[in-house]
Amino acid sequence: MISITLAQINPTVGDLDGNAGKILDIWKHASGDLVVFPELVLSGYPPEDLIINPNFIDSVNSCINNLLRISKNFSSGALITAPLQDNGEIYNAALLLHKGKIIATTFKHHLPDYGVFDEKRVFTAGDLPDVIDFNGVKLGIMICEDMWHNDVAEHLKSQGAKILIVPNGSPWRVGKENIRIEHAKNRVLETGLPLVYLNQIGGQDELVFDGNSFVMNADGVVTQRLKAFEEDIQQYCHFEQSEKSQDITTVNACGVGNDNWQIYEALKLGLRDYVLKNGFKKVLLGLSGGIDSALTAAIAVDALGAKNVRCIMLPSPFTSQESLDDAKECADMLGASYEILNIHDAMQALEGTIPDLNGIAHENMQSRIRGLILMALSNASGAMLLTTGNKSEMAVGYATLYGDMNGGFNPLKDVYKTKVYELAAWRNAQGLAIPERILTKAPSAELRDNQTDQDSLPEYDVLDDILKGLIENHDSFNVIAARGHDLEIIKKVAHLLRINEYKRYQAPPGPKITTRAFGRDRRYPMTNHYKFD
Repeated sequence: MISITLAQINPTVGDLDGNAGKILDIWKHASGDLVVFPELVLSGYPPEDLIINPNFIDSVNSCINNLLRISKNFSSGALITAPLQDNGEIYNAALLLHKGKIIATTFKHHLPDYGVFDEKRVFTAGDLPDVIDFNGVKLGIMICEDMWHNDVAEHLKSQGAKILIVPNGSPWRVGKENIRIEHAKNRVLETGLPLVYLNQIGGQDELVFDGNSFVMNADGVVTQRLKAFEEDIQQYCHFEQSEKSQDITTVNACGVGNDNWQIYEALKLGLRDYVLKNGFKKVLLGLSGGIDSALTAAIAVDALGAKNVRCIMLPSPFTSQESLDDAKECADMLGASYEILNIHDAMQALEGTIPDLNGIAHENMQSRIRGLILMALSNASGAMLLTTGNKSEMAVGYATLYGDMNGGFNPLKDVYKTKVYELAAWRNAQGLAIPERILTKAPSAELRDNQTDQDSLPEYDVLDDILKGLIENHDSFNVIAARGHDLEIIKKVAHLLRINEYKRYQAPPGPKITTRAFGRDRRYPMTNHYKFD
Protein backbone atom coordinates (compact mmCIF):
# COMPACT_ATOMS: atom_id res chain seq x y z
CA MET A 1 0.00 0.00 0.00
CA ILE A 2 1.18 3.53 -0.75
CA SER A 3 -0.53 6.79 0.16
CA ILE A 4 0.00 9.75 -2.16
CA THR A 5 -0.58 13.45 -1.59
CA LEU A 6 -1.45 15.31 -4.78
CA ALA A 7 -0.09 18.87 -4.63
CA GLN A 8 -1.70 20.85 -7.43
CA ILE A 9 0.03 24.20 -6.91
CA ASN A 10 0.80 27.45 -8.71
CA PRO A 11 4.57 27.94 -9.10
CA THR A 12 6.16 31.06 -10.58
CA VAL A 13 8.76 30.77 -13.33
CA GLY A 14 12.19 31.70 -12.03
CA ASP A 15 11.13 32.12 -8.39
CA LEU A 16 13.27 29.26 -7.12
CA ASP A 17 13.13 30.24 -3.46
CA GLY A 18 9.41 30.96 -3.58
CA ASN A 19 8.63 27.68 -5.32
CA ALA A 20 10.86 25.75 -2.92
CA GLY A 21 9.02 27.40 -0.02
CA LYS A 22 5.65 26.25 -1.38
CA ILE A 23 7.01 22.72 -1.83
CA LEU A 24 8.34 22.59 1.74
CA ASP A 25 5.14 23.99 3.27
CA ILE A 26 3.16 21.12 1.78
CA TRP A 27 5.80 18.44 2.15
CA LYS A 28 6.50 18.98 5.85
CA HIS A 29 2.80 18.62 6.73
CA ALA A 30 2.20 15.56 4.56
CA SER A 31 1.46 12.40 6.52
CA GLY A 32 1.39 9.93 3.63
CA ASP A 33 4.19 8.10 1.88
CA LEU A 34 4.72 10.36 -1.15
CA VAL A 35 3.91 13.93 -2.22
CA VAL A 36 3.66 14.48 -5.98
CA PHE A 37 4.17 17.96 -7.47
CA PRO A 38 3.59 19.26 -11.03
CA GLU A 39 6.14 19.28 -13.86
CA LEU A 40 9.17 21.54 -13.33
CA VAL A 41 7.61 22.80 -10.12
CA LEU A 42 10.95 24.10 -8.83
CA SER A 43 11.79 26.25 -11.85
CA GLY A 44 8.22 26.97 -12.93
CA TYR A 45 6.96 25.93 -16.35
CA PRO A 46 7.84 26.71 -19.08
CA PRO A 47 11.26 28.10 -18.11
CA GLU A 48 12.28 28.60 -21.77
CA ASP A 49 15.76 30.09 -22.21
CA LEU A 50 16.40 30.24 -18.47
CA ILE A 51 17.47 26.64 -19.01
CA ILE A 52 20.45 27.62 -21.17
CA ASN A 53 21.71 30.11 -18.58
CA PRO A 54 24.41 28.33 -16.52
CA ASN A 55 23.77 30.56 -13.51
CA PHE A 56 20.14 29.47 -13.44
CA ILE A 57 21.04 25.79 -13.49
CA ASP A 58 23.54 26.37 -10.67
CA SER A 59 20.79 28.09 -8.66
CA VAL A 60 18.43 25.15 -9.29
CA ASN A 61 21.08 22.76 -7.99
CA SER A 62 21.52 24.88 -4.86
CA CYS A 63 17.76 24.80 -4.26
CA ILE A 64 17.66 21.02 -4.64
CA ASN A 65 20.46 20.70 -2.09
CA ASN A 66 18.57 22.98 0.30
CA LEU A 67 15.43 20.89 -0.11
CA LEU A 68 17.42 17.76 0.70
CA ARG A 69 18.97 19.37 3.76
CA ILE A 70 15.71 20.74 5.16
CA SER A 71 13.65 17.62 4.45
CA LYS A 72 15.98 14.96 5.85
CA ASN A 73 13.68 14.39 8.83
CA PHE A 74 10.40 14.52 6.88
CA SER A 75 8.51 11.25 7.00
CA SER A 76 7.21 11.45 3.42
CA GLY A 77 9.08 11.31 0.16
CA ALA A 78 8.48 13.89 -2.58
CA LEU A 79 8.45 13.64 -6.36
CA ILE A 80 9.80 16.98 -7.51
CA THR A 81 10.50 17.90 -11.12
CA ALA A 82 13.30 20.29 -12.05
CA PRO A 83 15.87 21.01 -14.74
CA LEU A 84 18.85 18.77 -14.02
CA GLN A 85 22.31 18.77 -15.54
CA ASP A 86 23.93 15.37 -16.01
CA ASN A 87 27.16 14.71 -17.91
CA GLY A 88 26.96 18.11 -19.57
CA GLU A 89 23.35 17.67 -20.76
CA ILE A 90 20.27 19.31 -19.26
CA TYR A 91 17.18 17.18 -18.72
CA ASN A 92 13.60 17.74 -17.68
CA ALA A 93 13.84 15.47 -14.66
CA ALA A 94 11.67 14.00 -11.92
CA LEU A 95 13.55 13.49 -8.66
CA LEU A 96 12.30 11.28 -5.86
CA LEU A 97 13.62 12.81 -2.64
CA HIS A 98 13.47 10.97 0.69
CA LYS A 99 15.31 11.36 3.99
CA GLY A 100 17.74 13.90 2.59
CA LYS A 101 18.71 11.90 -0.48
CA ILE A 102 17.81 11.66 -4.16
CA ILE A 103 16.81 8.01 -4.30
CA ALA A 104 15.81 7.95 -7.98
CA THR A 105 15.82 10.15 -11.08
CA THR A 106 13.64 9.93 -14.19
CA PHE A 107 14.31 11.95 -17.36
CA LYS A 108 11.53 13.04 -19.71
CA HIS A 109 11.69 10.90 -22.84
CA HIS A 110 9.36 12.69 -25.28
CA LEU A 111 10.10 16.42 -25.65
CA PRO A 112 7.30 18.38 -27.36
CA ASP A 113 8.22 20.90 -30.04
CA TYR A 114 4.82 21.83 -31.49
CA GLY A 115 2.33 24.60 -30.78
CA VAL A 116 3.53 26.57 -27.75
CA PHE A 117 6.19 24.00 -26.85
CA ASP A 118 9.86 24.02 -27.83
CA GLU A 119 11.48 21.74 -25.25
CA LYS A 120 13.82 20.15 -27.78
CA ARG A 121 15.52 23.53 -28.01
CA VAL A 122 16.61 23.55 -24.37
CA PHE A 123 16.44 19.97 -23.04
CA THR A 124 18.01 16.65 -23.96
CA ALA A 125 15.63 13.69 -24.26
CA GLY A 126 16.13 10.91 -21.73
CA ASP A 127 16.07 7.19 -22.44
CA LEU A 128 12.96 5.15 -21.69
CA PRO A 129 12.68 5.42 -17.90
CA ASP A 130 13.14 2.67 -15.34
CA VAL A 131 10.60 1.97 -12.62
CA ILE A 132 11.26 3.33 -9.14
CA ASP A 133 10.87 0.99 -6.17
CA PHE A 134 9.56 3.08 -3.28
CA ASN A 135 8.18 1.64 -0.05
CA GLY A 136 7.81 -1.73 -1.73
CA VAL A 137 5.76 -0.42 -4.68
CA LYS A 138 7.14 -0.07 -8.19
CA LEU A 139 6.26 3.38 -9.53
CA GLY A 140 6.20 4.25 -13.20
CA ILE A 141 6.95 7.96 -13.69
CA MET A 142 5.91 9.55 -16.99
CA ILE A 143 6.57 13.28 -17.30
CA CYS A 144 3.76 15.10 -19.16
CA GLU A 145 4.30 14.41 -22.89
CA ASP A 146 5.43 10.86 -22.09
CA MET A 147 1.79 10.02 -21.32
CA TRP A 148 0.74 11.03 -24.84
CA HIS A 149 2.75 8.14 -26.34
CA ASN A 150 2.32 4.45 -25.65
CA ASP A 151 5.96 3.36 -25.53
CA VAL A 152 6.82 4.81 -22.11
CA ALA A 153 3.83 3.27 -20.32
CA GLU A 154 4.38 -0.11 -22.00
CA HIS A 155 8.08 -0.06 -21.07
CA LEU A 156 7.25 0.73 -17.42
CA LYS A 157 4.62 -2.02 -17.37
CA SER A 158 7.19 -4.51 -18.70
CA GLN A 159 9.46 -3.58 -15.80
CA GLY A 160 6.77 -4.40 -13.26
CA ALA A 161 5.27 -0.95 -12.56
CA LYS A 162 2.14 -1.10 -10.41
CA ILE A 163 0.99 2.49 -10.83
CA LEU A 164 1.65 5.30 -13.33
CA ILE A 165 2.35 8.79 -11.95
CA VAL A 166 2.31 11.71 -14.39
CA PRO A 167 3.61 15.16 -13.27
CA ASN A 168 2.34 17.76 -15.77
CA GLY A 169 2.65 21.30 -17.00
CA SER A 170 -0.27 21.08 -19.43
CA PRO A 171 -1.67 24.46 -20.56
CA TRP A 172 -5.41 24.81 -20.94
CA ARG A 173 -7.51 25.52 -24.00
CA VAL A 174 -11.10 24.72 -24.85
CA GLY A 175 -11.48 20.95 -25.10
CA LYS A 176 -8.09 20.11 -23.58
CA GLU A 177 -9.53 18.27 -20.58
CA ASN A 178 -11.24 15.65 -22.72
CA ILE A 179 -8.07 15.09 -24.75
CA ARG A 180 -6.05 14.46 -21.57
CA ILE A 181 -8.62 12.00 -20.28
CA GLU A 182 -8.59 10.15 -23.61
CA HIS A 183 -4.80 9.73 -23.61
CA ALA A 184 -4.75 8.70 -19.95
CA LYS A 185 -7.47 6.13 -20.58
CA ASN A 186 -5.48 4.70 -23.50
CA ARG A 187 -2.43 4.24 -21.28
CA VAL A 188 -4.49 2.68 -18.51
CA LEU A 189 -6.33 0.23 -20.75
CA GLU A 190 -3.09 -0.73 -22.55
CA THR A 191 -1.27 -1.50 -19.32
CA GLY A 192 -4.01 -2.39 -16.83
CA LEU A 193 -2.45 0.09 -14.39
CA PRO A 194 -4.08 2.95 -12.47
CA LEU A 195 -2.81 6.45 -13.21
CA VAL A 196 -2.32 9.64 -11.23
CA TYR A 197 -2.28 12.79 -13.38
CA LEU A 198 -1.00 15.87 -11.51
CA ASN A 199 -1.15 19.20 -13.35
CA GLN A 200 -0.12 22.67 -12.23
CA ILE A 201 -2.38 25.71 -12.16
CA GLY A 202 -1.64 29.36 -12.83
CA GLY A 203 -0.98 31.93 -15.51
CA GLN A 204 2.42 32.19 -17.18
CA ASP A 205 2.62 34.95 -19.80
CA GLU A 206 0.11 33.80 -22.46
CA LEU A 207 -0.41 30.30 -21.06
CA VAL A 208 -2.96 29.31 -18.44
CA PHE A 209 -2.64 26.05 -16.51
CA ASP A 210 -5.94 24.80 -15.19
CA GLY A 211 -5.06 22.06 -12.74
CA ASN A 212 -7.95 19.63 -13.30
CA SER A 213 -5.70 16.87 -11.98
CA PHE A 214 -7.29 13.45 -11.71
CA VAL A 215 -6.89 9.86 -10.68
CA MET A 216 -7.98 7.06 -13.01
CA ASN A 217 -8.44 3.47 -11.88
CA ALA A 218 -7.30 0.39 -13.75
CA ASP A 219 -10.62 0.22 -15.58
CA GLY A 220 -10.18 3.68 -17.09
CA VAL A 221 -12.67 5.39 -14.77
CA VAL A 222 -11.85 8.79 -13.27
CA THR A 223 -12.36 8.32 -9.55
CA GLN A 224 -11.12 11.68 -8.35
CA ARG A 225 -10.72 15.10 -9.89
CA LEU A 226 -9.00 18.04 -8.25
CA LYS A 227 -10.29 21.58 -8.64
CA ALA A 228 -10.08 23.53 -11.86
CA PHE A 229 -8.20 26.86 -11.91
CA GLU A 230 -7.43 26.65 -8.18
CA GLU A 231 -4.65 25.27 -6.06
CA ASP A 232 -5.79 22.03 -4.49
CA ILE A 233 -4.17 19.55 -2.13
CA GLN A 234 -5.68 16.11 -1.72
CA GLN A 235 -3.98 14.40 1.15
CA TYR A 236 -4.51 10.75 0.43
CA CYS A 237 -4.85 8.42 -2.52
CA HIS A 238 -4.63 4.80 -1.36
CA PHE A 239 -3.18 2.25 -3.72
CA GLU A 240 -4.09 -1.34 -2.87
CA GLN A 241 -1.92 -4.06 -4.38
CA SER A 242 -3.62 -7.34 -5.15
CA GLU A 243 -3.48 -10.12 -7.69
CA LYS A 244 -6.84 -9.17 -9.18
CA SER A 245 -6.65 -5.42 -9.59
CA GLN A 246 -4.67 -2.31 -8.91
CA ASP A 247 -6.89 0.59 -7.98
CA ILE A 248 -6.92 4.02 -6.44
CA THR A 249 -9.38 4.68 -3.64
CA THR A 250 -10.30 8.36 -3.72
CA VAL A 251 -12.93 10.74 -2.42
CA ASN A 252 -14.39 14.17 -3.14
CA ALA A 253 -14.53 14.06 -6.94
CA CYS A 254 -14.96 17.53 -8.41
CA GLY A 255 -17.12 18.34 -11.43
CA VAL A 256 -16.05 20.44 -14.40
CA GLY A 257 -18.00 23.51 -15.51
CA ASN A 258 -19.21 24.32 -19.02
CA ASP A 259 -17.05 25.92 -21.70
CA ASN A 260 -18.01 29.51 -20.89
CA TRP A 261 -17.31 28.99 -17.19
CA GLN A 262 -13.92 27.47 -17.97
CA ILE A 263 -13.03 30.21 -20.48
CA TYR A 264 -13.99 32.92 -18.00
CA GLU A 265 -11.99 31.26 -15.23
CA ALA A 266 -8.99 30.93 -17.55
CA LEU A 267 -9.16 34.62 -18.47
CA LYS A 268 -9.44 35.60 -14.80
CA LEU A 269 -6.54 33.43 -13.75
CA GLY A 270 -4.36 34.51 -16.67
CA LEU A 271 -4.99 38.17 -15.89
CA ARG A 272 -4.58 37.86 -12.13
CA ASP A 273 -1.29 35.97 -12.30
CA TYR A 274 0.19 38.18 -15.01
CA VAL A 275 -0.61 41.31 -12.99
CA LEU A 276 0.42 40.03 -9.56
CA LYS A 277 3.43 37.94 -10.61
CA ASN A 278 4.84 40.99 -12.41
CA GLY A 279 4.62 43.11 -9.28
CA PHE A 280 1.49 45.13 -10.00
CA LYS A 281 -1.48 45.47 -7.65
CA LYS A 282 -3.94 47.52 -9.67
CA VAL A 283 -5.08 47.92 -13.27
CA LEU A 284 -6.74 50.62 -15.31
CA LEU A 285 -8.55 50.58 -18.63
CA GLY A 286 -10.47 52.76 -21.01
CA LEU A 287 -14.17 52.03 -20.53
CA SER A 288 -15.89 53.07 -23.76
CA GLY A 289 -19.44 51.90 -23.25
CA GLY A 290 -18.82 49.03 -25.67
CA ILE A 291 -18.91 45.28 -25.12
CA ASP A 292 -15.16 44.56 -25.16
CA SER A 293 -14.14 47.07 -22.51
CA ALA A 294 -17.17 46.15 -20.40
CA LEU A 295 -16.25 42.45 -20.40
CA THR A 296 -12.59 43.31 -19.72
CA ALA A 297 -13.64 45.41 -16.75
CA ALA A 298 -15.80 42.57 -15.41
CA ILE A 299 -12.94 40.07 -15.71
CA ALA A 300 -10.55 42.50 -14.02
CA VAL A 301 -12.93 43.14 -11.11
CA ASP A 302 -13.56 39.42 -10.65
CA ALA A 303 -9.82 38.68 -10.81
CA LEU A 304 -8.42 41.52 -8.72
CA GLY A 305 -11.29 43.07 -6.78
CA ALA A 306 -13.22 46.26 -7.59
CA LYS A 307 -10.95 48.47 -5.48
CA ASN A 308 -8.04 47.57 -7.75
CA VAL A 309 -9.73 48.46 -11.05
CA ARG A 310 -9.86 52.02 -12.40
CA CYS A 311 -12.18 52.74 -15.35
CA ILE A 312 -11.70 55.84 -17.47
CA MET A 313 -14.05 57.19 -20.13
CA LEU A 314 -12.28 59.31 -22.78
CA PRO A 315 -15.06 60.91 -24.86
CA SER A 316 -14.61 62.75 -28.16
CA PRO A 317 -17.17 64.77 -30.13
CA PHE A 318 -18.23 61.45 -31.71
CA THR A 319 -18.98 59.72 -28.40
CA SER A 320 -22.70 59.20 -27.96
CA GLN A 321 -24.63 59.93 -24.80
CA GLU A 322 -25.58 56.25 -24.83
CA SER A 323 -21.94 55.29 -24.50
CA LEU A 324 -21.37 57.75 -21.68
CA ASP A 325 -24.40 56.41 -19.82
CA ASP A 326 -23.52 52.75 -20.46
CA ALA A 327 -19.90 53.14 -19.32
CA LYS A 328 -20.97 54.84 -16.10
CA GLU A 329 -23.63 52.23 -15.41
CA CYS A 330 -21.17 49.39 -16.07
CA ALA A 331 -18.59 50.79 -13.66
CA ASP A 332 -21.28 51.30 -11.03
CA MET A 333 -22.56 47.74 -11.45
CA LEU A 334 -19.03 46.42 -10.99
CA GLY A 335 -18.20 48.75 -8.11
CA ALA A 336 -15.08 49.99 -9.88
CA SER A 337 -13.87 53.59 -9.84
CA TYR A 338 -14.94 55.69 -12.82
CA GLU A 339 -13.90 59.05 -14.22
CA ILE A 340 -14.22 61.05 -17.42
CA LEU A 341 -11.27 62.70 -19.19
CA ASN A 342 -12.39 64.54 -22.31
CA ILE A 343 -10.06 64.44 -25.34
CA HIS A 344 -11.64 67.41 -27.18
CA ASP A 345 -8.77 69.82 -26.44
CA ALA A 346 -6.10 67.32 -27.41
CA MET A 347 -7.90 66.64 -30.69
CA GLN A 348 -8.06 70.33 -31.50
CA ALA A 349 -4.35 70.73 -30.74
CA LEU A 350 -3.41 67.95 -33.17
CA GLU A 351 -5.89 69.09 -35.80
CA GLY A 352 -4.20 72.51 -35.70
CA THR A 353 -0.71 70.98 -35.82
CA ILE A 354 -0.95 68.17 -38.39
CA PRO A 355 -1.86 69.21 -41.96
CA ASP A 356 -4.51 67.26 -43.89
CA LEU A 357 -5.57 65.26 -40.85
CA ASN A 358 -8.64 63.45 -42.11
CA GLY A 359 -10.08 60.02 -42.86
CA ILE A 360 -8.40 57.06 -41.20
CA ALA A 361 -5.56 59.27 -39.94
CA HIS A 362 -8.08 61.39 -38.02
CA GLU A 363 -9.68 58.27 -36.55
CA ASN A 364 -6.33 56.81 -35.50
CA MET A 365 -5.32 60.13 -33.98
CA GLN A 366 -8.22 59.86 -31.52
CA SER A 367 -7.22 56.35 -30.53
CA ARG A 368 -3.61 57.43 -30.05
CA ILE A 369 -4.62 60.36 -27.86
CA ARG A 370 -6.53 57.93 -25.66
CA GLY A 371 -3.60 55.53 -25.61
CA LEU A 372 -1.20 58.32 -24.65
CA ILE A 373 -3.42 59.50 -21.79
CA LEU A 374 -3.99 55.99 -20.46
CA MET A 375 -0.28 55.14 -20.59
CA ALA A 376 0.54 58.38 -18.78
CA LEU A 377 -1.97 57.50 -16.07
CA SER A 378 -0.45 54.03 -15.84
CA ASN A 379 3.05 55.52 -15.44
CA ALA A 380 1.85 58.02 -12.86
CA SER A 381 -0.13 55.55 -10.75
CA GLY A 382 1.81 52.33 -11.15
CA ALA A 383 -1.32 50.52 -12.29
CA MET A 384 -1.03 48.20 -15.31
CA LEU A 385 -2.97 49.34 -18.37
CA LEU A 386 -5.22 46.67 -19.88
CA THR A 387 -6.06 46.68 -23.56
CA THR A 388 -9.51 45.53 -24.58
CA GLY A 389 -9.36 44.41 -28.24
CA ASN A 390 -10.69 40.97 -29.20
CA LYS A 391 -9.25 38.30 -31.50
CA SER A 392 -11.54 39.17 -34.41
CA GLU A 393 -10.33 42.77 -34.43
CA MET A 394 -6.68 41.78 -34.03
CA ALA A 395 -7.03 39.32 -36.91
CA VAL A 396 -8.17 41.92 -39.43
CA GLY A 397 -6.22 44.89 -38.06
CA TYR A 398 -9.22 46.67 -36.58
CA ALA A 399 -6.94 48.19 -33.95
CA THR A 400 -4.55 51.13 -33.77
CA LEU A 401 -0.88 50.78 -33.02
CA TYR A 402 0.17 53.07 -30.16
CA GLY A 403 -3.52 53.72 -29.51
CA ASP A 404 -6.06 51.18 -28.31
CA MET A 405 -3.30 48.53 -28.53
CA ASN A 406 -1.35 50.30 -25.76
CA GLY A 407 -1.10 48.35 -22.55
CA GLY A 408 0.56 45.57 -20.63
CA PHE A 409 -1.98 42.76 -21.01
CA ASN A 410 -5.06 41.95 -23.07
CA PRO A 411 -7.50 39.48 -21.48
CA LEU A 412 -9.52 39.17 -24.72
CA LYS A 413 -6.60 38.64 -27.11
CA ASP A 414 -7.68 35.08 -27.99
CA VAL A 415 -11.45 35.64 -27.70
CA TYR A 416 -13.46 36.05 -30.90
CA LYS A 417 -16.10 38.80 -30.93
CA THR A 418 -19.01 36.36 -30.97
CA LYS A 419 -17.54 34.65 -27.91
CA VAL A 420 -17.18 38.06 -26.22
CA TYR A 421 -20.96 38.42 -26.43
CA GLU A 422 -21.47 34.87 -25.14
CA LEU A 423 -19.16 35.45 -22.19
CA ALA A 424 -20.81 38.77 -21.35
CA ALA A 425 -24.25 37.14 -21.34
CA TRP A 426 -22.91 34.25 -19.25
CA ARG A 427 -21.33 36.65 -16.76
CA ASN A 428 -24.60 38.55 -16.42
CA ALA A 429 -26.38 35.27 -15.69
CA GLN A 430 -24.12 34.88 -12.66
CA GLY A 431 -25.01 38.38 -11.45
CA LEU A 432 -25.52 41.57 -13.45
CA ALA A 433 -22.21 43.16 -14.36
CA ILE A 434 -22.79 44.64 -17.84
CA PRO A 435 -25.73 46.85 -18.88
CA GLU A 436 -28.13 45.05 -21.21
CA ARG A 437 -27.92 47.79 -23.83
CA ILE A 438 -24.19 47.11 -24.25
CA LEU A 439 -25.09 43.56 -25.29
CA THR A 440 -27.73 44.62 -27.80
CA LYS A 441 -26.49 47.78 -29.51
CA ALA A 442 -24.46 47.73 -32.73
CA PRO A 443 -20.71 47.71 -31.97
CA SER A 444 -18.89 50.92 -32.92
CA ALA A 445 -15.48 52.50 -32.38
CA GLU A 446 -17.22 55.92 -32.49
CA LEU A 447 -14.38 57.61 -34.34
CA ARG A 448 -16.69 59.38 -36.79
CA ASP A 449 -20.38 60.18 -37.02
CA ASN A 450 -22.77 57.22 -37.17
CA GLN A 451 -19.96 54.69 -37.44
CA THR A 452 -20.47 50.95 -36.87
CA ASP A 453 -18.01 48.08 -37.14
CA GLN A 454 -20.04 46.58 -39.98
CA ASP A 455 -19.35 49.61 -42.18
CA SER A 456 -16.08 47.91 -43.11
CA LEU A 457 -16.39 44.37 -41.73
CA PRO A 458 -18.78 41.47 -42.32
CA GLU A 459 -21.23 40.60 -39.55
CA TYR A 460 -19.23 39.11 -36.70
CA ASP A 461 -20.80 35.65 -36.92
CA VAL A 462 -19.68 35.51 -40.56
CA LEU A 463 -16.27 37.05 -39.86
CA ASP A 464 -15.52 34.73 -36.94
CA ASP A 465 -16.44 31.56 -38.81
CA ILE A 466 -14.17 32.57 -41.68
CA LEU A 467 -11.35 33.48 -39.29
CA LYS A 468 -11.62 30.19 -37.42
CA GLY A 469 -11.32 28.38 -40.73
CA LEU A 470 -8.27 30.38 -41.77
CA ILE A 471 -6.46 30.56 -38.42
CA GLU A 472 -7.28 27.39 -36.54
CA ASN A 473 -8.11 24.88 -39.29
CA HIS A 474 -6.03 26.08 -42.27
CA ASP A 475 -9.13 25.58 -44.39
CA SER A 476 -8.98 26.41 -48.09
CA PHE A 477 -11.23 29.10 -49.49
CA ASN A 478 -13.37 26.41 -51.13
CA VAL A 479 -13.90 24.58 -47.84
CA ILE A 480 -14.95 27.82 -46.12
CA ALA A 481 -17.20 28.77 -49.07
CA ALA A 482 -18.89 25.37 -48.81
CA ARG A 483 -20.15 26.46 -45.39
CA GLY A 484 -22.16 29.18 -47.14
CA HIS A 485 -19.74 32.12 -47.20
CA ASP A 486 -19.23 34.45 -50.15
CA LEU A 487 -15.88 33.85 -51.85
CA GLU A 488 -15.09 37.56 -52.23
CA ILE A 489 -15.67 38.14 -48.53
CA ILE A 490 -13.39 35.20 -47.69
CA LYS A 491 -10.65 36.69 -49.90
CA LYS A 492 -11.06 40.08 -48.25
CA VAL A 493 -10.80 38.61 -44.75
CA ALA A 494 -7.75 36.52 -45.73
CA HIS A 495 -6.09 39.62 -47.17
CA LEU A 496 -6.71 41.61 -43.97
CA LEU A 497 -5.40 38.72 -41.89
CA ARG A 498 -2.19 38.57 -43.91
CA ILE A 499 -1.34 42.26 -44.09
CA ASN A 500 -1.87 42.92 -40.37
CA GLU A 501 0.72 40.47 -39.06
CA TYR A 502 3.01 43.38 -38.13
CA LYS A 503 0.41 44.76 -35.74
CA ARG A 504 0.02 41.46 -33.94
CA TYR A 505 3.77 41.20 -33.42
CA GLN A 506 3.51 44.43 -31.42
CA ALA A 507 0.39 43.50 -29.45
CA PRO A 508 0.45 42.90 -25.68
CA PRO A 509 0.22 39.33 -24.39
CA GLY A 510 -3.08 37.71 -23.46
CA PRO A 511 -4.30 34.29 -22.33
CA LYS A 512 -4.46 31.46 -24.87
CA ILE A 513 -7.84 29.69 -24.95
CA THR A 514 -8.11 28.36 -28.53
CA THR A 515 -6.13 25.82 -30.53
CA ARG A 516 -4.16 28.59 -32.31
CA ALA A 517 -3.71 31.87 -30.52
CA PHE A 518 -1.81 34.80 -31.99
CA GLY A 519 1.70 34.45 -30.61
CA ARG A 520 3.77 31.29 -30.22
CA ASP A 521 1.00 29.16 -31.72
CA ARG A 522 1.02 31.06 -35.01
CA ARG A 523 4.34 32.35 -36.31
CA TYR A 524 3.84 33.79 -39.76
CA PRO A 525 6.48 36.21 -41.08
CA MET A 526 5.62 39.90 -41.04
CA THR A 527 7.14 40.36 -44.49
CA ASN A 528 5.16 37.82 -46.48
CA HIS A 529 3.88 37.95 -50.07
CA TYR A 530 2.24 34.51 -50.07
CA LYS A 531 -1.51 34.80 -50.63
CA PHE A 532 -3.80 32.20 -49.09
CA ASP A 533 -6.26 30.51 -51.40
